[in-house]
Amino acid sequence: ACSLILILFLACGHCKKLAPDFETAATRLKGTVPLAKVDCTASPDTCGRFGVTGYPTLKIFRNGEDSSSYDGPRSADGIVHFMKKQAGPNSVTLRREADLEAFVNHFDASVVGKRVLLFRPPRLSSKFEESVLRFTETITTHTLRRFIRDNIFGMCPHLTNENRDKLKGQDLLTAYYDLDYLQNPKGSNYWRNRVMKVGSQFASQGLSFAVANRRDFVDELEEEFGLGASDGGDLPFVTIRTRQGFKYTMREEFTRDGKSLERFLEDYFAGRLKRYIKSEPIPEKNKGPVKVVVAESFEEIVNDPEKDVLIEFYAPWCGHCKSLEPKYKELAEQLYSDPNIVIAKMDATANDVPQGFDVQGFPTIYFAQAGKKDQPKRYEGAHEVKDFIKYLKGEALHVPVVSGVREDL
Repeated sequence: ACSLILILFLACGHCKKLAPDFETAATRLKGTVPLAKVDCTASPDTCGRFGVTGYPTLKIFRNGEDSSSYDGPRSADGIVHFMKKQAGPNSVTLRREADLEAFVNHFDASVVGKRVLLFRPPRLSSKFEESVLRFTETITTHTLRRFIRDNIFGMCPHLTNENRDKLKGQDLLTAYYDLDYLQNPKGSNYWRNRVMKVGSQFASQGLSFAVANRRDFVDELEEEFGLGASDGGDLPFVTIRTRQGFKYTMREEFTRDGKSLERFLEDYFAGRLKRYIKSEPIPEKNKGPVKVVVAESFEEIVNDPEKDVLIEFYAPWCGHCKSLEPKYKELAEQLYSDPNIVIAKMDATANDVPQGFDVQGFPTIYFAQAGKKDQPKRYEGAHEVKDFIKYLKGEALHVPVVSGVREDL
């Protein structure tokens, strides 16, 4: 039998959010699939050997060998479901018509061969798309995978914590409302049908659509879009998130005839919408040696074409960030009299990180050279003051003026 194990490689605060779900899944999968974890701060060689560069990273091992990256959901239920499918048979035999009916009458889509058919879940049946799709190409692993990938979710799937990672890798409009396909499938499809009716007019323009239970994403909506628990009432709250991370919200009330959604999409494709940016307030005073940057002031400070800027992305709870703080402040004090160099920091948990700055762990430090703001460079050096200064002397457009410790603090 194939020995299967899922390993979590971790080394940062991001991993704290995943840890409870991973532990719960490990308990539920005990005796079926073992789950393990590796602390990359304690075992860097092990993590390097398997190509782990970001955290958390999950990998599936079969018979002691690195088989593949885990690309499933990161909730406890999702991990359990995904790994049980990995451990179970690749397919089941349907011997009778009753077996077929039971197999396709499922909460998720089903694929049946040898005459390959994709059955959409009955709960998502709609007049706007076919309930059954026939695979018509020559059967190869590549063509079959592409057929399933391109069609399994349909025109407007039900976004859940289990499929969110796969759906959110595209430009996606989501309508959030009180959706419950177990207790109220008809009511749940009321707003979905309106999304599909309007969405079908824009289907060829590269935007995907989904509906979701607002209660499943309360924290995300509050954190990412500033939506309070009572905002929107019984009507759907509509967002667009692009694969580049740009965010938009529909501020007009969702009308039952779908006209407000139609106007929102027309404005989106015409480029008339203002992006939603999560940002702390711009500080009233910002005279310290380390400049505080928020999302709303990022363009003004970090992307100032005349300034060389070193910026630290941190998290308030990050121990490594707290250890860096006095050294980073000393660096800023030594360069305080230089008008051409800015030493800055931004709380990446309270502000949207702009495109071009990949922040997966904390602290993450980038350098944005004067005149080359479209080419920020990630700082990979040591965290001593002398190392930062040496780096800036080699990278900054303007030679740094080091003047010692500032006295008027």
